[in-house]
Amino acid sequence: MATRSARAPLTAYVLHHYDWSESSLILDLYTREQGRLAVAAKGAKKPHSNFRSVLLPFQRIQVSLSGAAARDEASNSEVQSLRAAEWGGGAAMLTGAALFSGYYLNELLMKLLARHDPHPHLFDAYALALTALGAAEETSTQSALRAFELTLLQQTGVLPDLSVVTPTQQPVQPGRGYGVLPDAGVVTDGEIAGATLIGVQAALQHGSFAALQQACAPALPGLKNALRALIQHQLGHVILRTRQVMRDVQAL
Repeated sequence: MATRSARAPLTAYVLHHYDWSESSLILDLYTREQGRLAVAAKGAKKPHSNFRSVLLPFQRIQVSLSGAAARDEASNSEVQSLRAAEWGGGAAMLTGAALFSGYYLNELLMKLLARHDPHPHLFDAYALALTALGAAEETSTQSALRAFELTLLQQTGVLPDLSVVTPTQQPVQPGRGYGVLPDAGVVTDGEIAGATLIGVQAALQHGSFAALQQACAPALPGLKNALRALIQHQLGHVILRTRQVMRDVQAL
């Protein structure tokens, strides 16, 4: 089987960027083929740079990279150089509350995914979640956020089997209520209907993001509480900046 060329174009999104020099940026790229990468975009800040109109958040791009170029002192990691970048199609730019939600997804990926750890299915879920956020419909937005959180936790290997009570390994019963706890998995006596957990687990196994959104819809508040607790458990003492900003805005 032929191996993929190191210089072959990659499908990517810009998760974050920061200044590298007066004219250049370091990008945190999320690629379908190679996972998260640190990339130097030389000259990207110059007024006439072709990169300026392409390196935008939440826009699918095709990028070509060179080999390791330098060491980024901020992250103490090798960075590759961006050779070319082209718009790859996608939804319109996010605005308003959807913009906050999009940055929340980006922060989750940056905090919970190691570099050079590709998850093509998670990449596809991210792209579909961005499309749902752009629709600006509350139920669709919330179900997309829950579906992405579930996919992220599943793909990184920390989500329990939601169709089984973790301590006893007994099947979840559709007519009962359950909880999902960071240190115990699925437990009896909670606010999420067993039928919902069974449906969510089936959708995760099927791999359909749309089916996962649909399975989440009946229990959005309960799933939100449970998944936020699971995510915070993985983050430890780290506080998500986007979540804090959203709280501050709501308080105003």
